[in-house]
Amino acid sequence: MTKAEKSPRRWLMFVPLAIFVGLVLLFLFRLFAGDPSKLPSALIGKPAPLLTLAAVEGLTQDGRSIPGFGPAELQSGRPVLVNVFASWCAPCHQEHPFLMELAKGGRLTILGLNYKDKPENARRFLGRLGNPYVAVGVDPDGRNAIEWGVYGVPETFLVDGKGIIVFKHVGPLTPEIIRERLEPAIRAAGG
Repeated sequence: MTKAEKSPRRWLMFVPLAIFVGLVLLFLFRLFAGDPSKLPSALIGKPAPLLTLAAVEGLTQDGRSIPGFGPAELQSGRPVLVNVFASWCAPCHQEHPFLMELAKGGRLTILGLNYKDKPENARRFLGRLGNPYVAVGVDPDGRNAIEWGVYGVPETFLVDGKGIIVFKHVGPLTPEIIRERLEPAIRAAGG
């Protein structure tokens, strides 16, 4: 075999390496490009899903059972915040004090959508950290969250008094996000 015949074969040896390097670069670009909390939602400006969610079994506050929720709660005539949470979600623990503060304001109704969680864990989570929700619906297998376009937990939606989704945030709420993005959306929704 001549030197000219060996040359193409040597080049082919680097093809897998080039493909691997390309995939690593693509992965790194997607990992660090953009803010996942700004994922667009196809539901903004559309009616909230007309789902009826059962209550968390055994969840009570001040001696009364906390109900689940459905379409009537989302079309109440006042802004409604729907927060998708789970006891196993570390960022849900981080945002919880801010939900408690929002609940104290009384300008909007806060509903919880308990995502892929066990009732006893949800009760323990809310019992330990406090319950900002007037109603908590369960979604044990995550199918209802799909209707909301949920990517993961936590996620928060603002629904205006007519049942239209006007705001979505992916990830934990922070004071900055509440001040800069959520508060203006609440004011625009009439809260």
